[in-house]
Amino acid sequence: MHVPNLLLAHQFVSAYLLSMDKTLIEKILTARVYDVAKNTPLEIAPSLSLRLSNQVYLKREDLQKVFSFKLRGAFNCMYQLSDEEKACGVVAASAGNHAQGVALAGTKLGIKTTIVMPKTTPAIKVDAVKAFGGNAVLHGSSYDEAYAYAMELVESKNLTFVHPFDNLDVIAGQGTIGMELLRQHPDPIDAVFIPVGGGGLIAGLASYLKYLSPNTRIIGVEHEEAPSMYEALKQGKRVTLDQVGVFADGAAVKLVGENTFTIAKDVIDEMLLVSTDETCAAIKDVFEDTRTMLEPAGALATAGLKKYIAKNTITDKHLIAITSGANINFDRLRHVTERSELGEGREVLLAVTIPEQPGSFKQFCKTIGNRPITEFNYRYSDSTSAQVFAGVKLTEGIEEKQQLIQSLDDAKYPVLDLSDNELSKVHLRFMVGGHGQGAKNEVLYRFIFPERPGALLHFLTNLGAKWNISLFHYRNHGSDFGRVLVGIQVPPEDRKDFCSFLDQLGYEWKDETENPAYQLFLV
Repeated sequence: MHVPNLLLAHQFVSAYLLSMDKTLIEKILTARVYDVAKNTPLEIAPSLSLRLSNQVYLKREDLQKVFSFKLRGAFNCMYQLSDEEKACGVVAASAGNHAQGVALAGTKLGIKTTIVMPKTTPAIKVDAVKAFGGNAVLHGSSYDEAYAYAMELVESKNLTFVHPFDNLDVIAGQGTIGMELLRQHPDPIDAVFIPVGGGGLIAGLASYLKYLSPNTRIIGVEHEEAPSMYEALKQGKRVTLDQVGVFADGAAVKLVGENTFTIAKDVIDEMLLVSTDETCAAIKDVFEDTRTMLEPAGALATAGLKKYIAKNTITDKHLIAITSGANINFDRLRHVTERSELGEGREVLLAVTIPEQPGSFKQFCKTIGNRPITEFNYRYSDSTSAQVFAGVKLTEGIEEKQQLIQSLDDAKYPVLDLSDNELSKVHLRFMVGGHGQGAKNEVLYRFIFPERPGALLHFLTNLGAKWNISLFHYRNHGSDFGRVLVGIQVPPEDRKDFCSFLDQLGYEWKDETENPAYQLFLV
């Protein structure tokens, strides 16, 4: 929606805030956050600005003491509690940034805090909560299980629950970022890009911006595998997603908040969805401009900003992205760097069929030209042809990729672009070996296992001796979940029972048996 002038903006914002005990704008103006939060800088991103032909600014919430904006809302909410609620102690459920914010706020305010975290939470985050003075309790293997246990503690120990996003005082605390933005950039702002998980950040920030800068477009950004706000706005109601991807775990929420949705549906102009590769490319972009490595959720806004510019072919605009967090595990950097080149269009993954005859490799390399080869995998298959899996570095993006594929096609090489093939990017490019000779009735599945002790044993125990595993590939990506590729010999008459077994197992899975990359390289 678009509000033409400031007067109408005041009327518009007030319309949905009047039902509250206190308007959200007033709550933001009186929010108590600077006891622990800092007024973070708004920095120009010189390399991004030059490359994108726009003035790109980064609101550096990754520079907070807990490396995330979350301490704003946590502290403001806990400061507003009654003396009785404070005396009872606070409990929260979180696997990351909110947990650290609550722990720090509790120490500052003298409130005892208990943070329930899934057992899969990386040690770096658990240690951070303890360092800030919180009592970290590990329970369950997911946020939902941790949340359920936190609710049990509310009932059994009379603790006060601090919600990570669906609380008006939390929302107001996050909204103080808007006050800073308008002071730091008094000239017109064309658009602000805000990452969305449960919706607390965008509800508070967008409300304040729309109140005082109604012509500024508010663009929410989610990972394409966790589109909870996107779907809610599309359907006009809150929608519970069946599952969410885990890459941008800081914004992976199945259901947005009731309060956040009520507010957000009136202040968001557009929602964008970005991929893992686009997010990794944005992490690299921010690093090149700031020498700071954002977490995936913290880079969503920058990825959305880049996508918005490409989609609308705009120039000379003033655009702001909220860099919302930098709590990334060091071992995840490997996965980010692997995917960033693909996300920026600087690498292409190709499956190419070449004749199995002397001189084929040399001719193939001549066709590729002087472009750097990032990887080259080949294994003899039969006497007539060979399958090559090649990564090629590009300097001119999508146009150069199309030219390369056309050159291979002109040279009579059958070629398949695997740059968007998840099986190839996560598993195939790291596998050794070749075709599974004699693996009768093999079907191929991708799984996401929780990274906890016994997860694989649980899978194998349930699998039992009924079906044989013929292929297995696992690679740790430094996240809370492991990605596993499994080939299993399942006779056609057992396929229905096998799918039922997978559903009962409770792990996210996808059938990849018909994936062309599997058919070319592994069958």
